[in-house]
Amino acid sequence: MDLIYLSYVFFKIGLFGFGGGYAMISLIQHEVVDNYGWMTSQSFADILAISQMTPGPISINTATYVGYTVAGLSGSIIATLALCLPSILMMFFVIRFLFKHKDNKYIAYIFSGLKPAVAGLILAAALLLMNKENFSDVGLDNKNISIIICASTFMASLFWKVNPMILIAVSGVAGFLLF
Repeated sequence: MDLIYLSYVFFKIGLFGFGGGYAMISLIQHEVVDNYGWMTSQSFADILAISQMTPGPISINTATYVGYTVAGLSGSIIATLALCLPSILMMFFVIRFLFKHKDNKYIAYIFSGLKPAVAGLILAAALLLMNKENFSDVGLDNKNISIIICASTFMASLFWKVNPMILIAVSGVAGFLLF
């Protein structure tokens, strides 16, 4: 029964998750943690951290790990395929349509309207990750090391365009040494 629910949930996420992997994170967390209770917020945060470090799209990695957690190897295969299937089907049909109507101004308006929605979904994913599981040392009595690491990484990425792989490695070492 879990395989049916897994396929339904991840097909739905793949169908409505515009904007790529980071935009899908809030949808995945809502379904996996809140709706179905397949895992806790802490275990989802752990899976998300692993998904970010492993090669490949974060949403597919997350679906694979969640599927494995819920139903083993068959769950990981079902969740991954269900997440990818809507995109494959849409690309087949939408690409044919767009090439036929690529100069239509209404099509351009639709894509202009989707850009803010994608930005909102990515912001929602970032805000959902700002919880006590990821920022465990926040408070007046604590050193707030996790906030310092987060802010430093954000500034290094935004202002100085530091390579994200370097930021991940440095943040991991800092976390290892400071916690």
